[in-house]
Amino acid sequence: MHFNTPPRSTMRLTRRGRIALIATGAVLAGTAVAVPLLTLSGEEETKPVSLVIPEGWRAGQVYDAVDKTLELPPGTTKKSLGKAHLKLPVDAEGNPEGYLFPATYPIDEKATPEALLSSMVATAHQKFNGVPIAAGAQRNAMNVYQAVTIASIVQAEASTKADMGKVARVIHNRLERGMPLQMDSTINYALNRSTVKTTLDDLRIESPYNSYQRMGLPPTPIANPGEQALRAAVTPTPGDWLFFVTVKRGDTRFTADYAEHQRNVAEFNALQKGPQAKT
Repeated sequence: MHFNTPPRSTMRLTRRGRIALIATGAVLAGTAVAVPLLTLSGEEETKPVSLVIPEGWRAGQVYDAVDKTLELPPGTTKKSLGKAHLKLPVDAEGNPEGYLFPATYPIDEKATPEALLSSMVATAHQKFNGVPIAAGAQRNAMNVYQAVTIASIVQAEASTKADMGKVARVIHNRLERGMPLQMDSTINYALNRSTVKTTLDDLRIESPYNSYQRMGLPPTPIANPGEQALRAAVTPTPGDWLFFVTVKRGDTRFTADYAEHQRNVAEFNALQKGPQAKT
């Protein structure tokens, strides 16, 4: 991390990557396909009966899981987007990122990528366009698609569900003040990776998802958020915070003071260099 230069250019708003996102992908990836049921003869069925999409998965991870579940060649589900005719918001411009809702979807012998993706998008509309979310988005002077985009960042950035409302407040506060979001999760999305290390070179990449160089929200969500992240996006916790850093597991510190934030970051760096630092 580098913090000695002016805040707008190298200010570290978060951890250098998202441990929470990595944990979700690594731990839950093994449960993306449900355990097969037993047949009457006591033998396991060869095909799964459901597909579990965890909160925070990117569209690419969903496509891969559908391919594996349906025993299709890699890339098949992604190629099926054109004929799936997904009912997405106009702002999405055909990109389903953010609208492949995390849930458990039944699998039968007639299941197809198009049918599964359509079910995910239909579930997303059901969750996102209800009165609480739609009204909450309007109350915060944004549309539902923008709320989903904020929720996707919250999902990736918050270390715990308890922190989601505070992370959402930081995003709102920075947008209202005309400050760049400076979220490492958007850099990770641009580079198609999940890491806890973000370098200065990473922050210079040319991408609409580089929230260190670009103002406002990224052009699309960066993951598929769950209901709690979406609720946080439209009803953020009250506060004046502009910065946060997870110093250690279970200890994320929020502040409106840049000098205090620098001290928190220094403590984080010291812990990373200590004998008990985890790689």
